[in-house]
Amino acid sequence: MARYRDGVCKLCRREGLKLFLKGDRCATDKCAIERRPYPSGQHGQGRSKFSEYGTQLREKQKVKRLYGVLEKQFRRTFYEADRRSGITGEVLLSLLESRLDNLVFRAGFARSRSEARQLVRHRHILVNGRKAMTPSMQLKAGDKIEIKEKSREKVSVIKESLEGAERRGRPSWVDVNPQTFSAQFNGEIRREEITLPITEQLIVELYSK
Repeated sequence: MARYRDGVCKLCRREGLKLFLKGDRCATDKCAIERRPYPSGQHGQGRSKFSEYGTQLREKQKVKRLYGVLEKQFRRTFYEADRRSGITGEVLLSLLESRLDNLVFRAGFARSRSEARQLVRHRHILVNGRKAMTPSMQLKAGDKIEIKEKSREKVSVIKESLEGAERRGRPSWVDVNPQTFSAQFNGEIRREEITLPITEQLIVELYSK
């Protein structure tokens, strides 16, 4: 399975904004983009202007890295969004938001999406009472996510993340019960609650060439 194994802070520096790939650390002064807000490499500080194609490409790369999706998977998700009814860009974001790893993160069971993927792969997550091992699994309205009972005491990071989730805030499409380590996906994803500066129309234009 393909995986990104390089440092993630350089991804935020490349895109010029915090993607919160390291969870709570990104909100502190230890964040790399606070100290060096320019792309890594010897020519990083000299890059300032992009062509129309370059702007579209950077937007696609930003969203892809934000949700932790590799190129082939992202392209497949876009084509699925294009086949569905509705505004393609908004449908694309809805599909990315309804991934299991993203919802585990949104619910507050993990401090970052990469941490959420690890919880899923290590079999700590149940969906509708069954073990789920696929981070890219698409959830539907009414699906219930919960931490496996045997994992609740062992995985201390889950408790730490739940404690910080209130500060980060949760979207309206996830209803969380911290006492039972469970959450329900209601399926009503609102574009205005995806607060990062994403211009999804640029991605649509890129794939429409």
